[in-house]
Amino acid sequence: MPVGVVFVAACVVSPPGSGLGTKSTAPAKPAAVTKSAAPAKPAAAKPAAVAAAPRPAVTSTPKPRAGAVTIAAANPNAFNRLMRRHVKRHLPPWKDGNHNPNDPDVRLLQAPLVAFADLPKTRSGDGNGVAWVKALDEGKIHPRWKLNNPKAKPVVMNLNIVFDVKGSMPDVVYPHKAHTQWLDCSNCHPAIFIPRKGADQISMASIMMGKKCGVCHGRVAFPISDCMRCHSKGKSSLAKAKP
Repeated sequence: MPVGVVFVAACVVSPPGSGLGTKSTAPAKPAAVTKSAAPAKPAAAKPAAVAAAPRPAVTSTPKPRAGAVTIAAANPNAFNRLMRRHVKRHLPPWKDGNHNPNDPDVRLLQAPLVAFADLPKTRSGDGNGVAWVKALDEGKIHPRWKLNNPKAKPVVMNLNIVFDVKGSMPDVVYPHKAHTQWLDCSNCHPAIFIPRKGADQISMASIMMGKKCGVCHGRVAFPISDCMRCHSKGKSSLAKAKP
């Protein structure tokens, strides 16, 4: 038998009694081979739209309020970094933030710069920068001791009290003379200081909170940032030798 393609004839078998014979069906023709469609060319990629560069967000810088005091940046590790010095001092009353600028009579007040122009200045420049005790000694100011008697004289007490300070800071010298030239004894005793040794517990924390020395110093007297004006007495050799 020659080698070739063998077609198997399919037979349809009729059930018995149906009167139908067995017929052979023609071999099935192989299905026509259809030409495969050419592969579709990939569509040319459209260039992506160039994204617009984002616009920088517009932030409005708040304007400083009128009369605000600007403080220069300081070294965070510097001593007294919390006791910063004001850039502008001795502003006129209508600009100092304490008086009503709309009051027409406020301009009748004397500006501090005019009043302090001829007074001696402190070395550190802290506070209002005026050496008040020196101005008093030089006769440039004449405090009135009593309101209704311009000829009344103060009762000056020339007595220094030394406070022993723990640690390496120099001891504190409190001069009664510099204070009693301005103040009466009742201004400090007994409301602020009890005039008895060991009765007052004075600390830098209490002074910073406006108590004890802080009732005046930092408000009307020189601030506590000028340390050596109070810590003016060096440690004795005996105190240094203590363990």
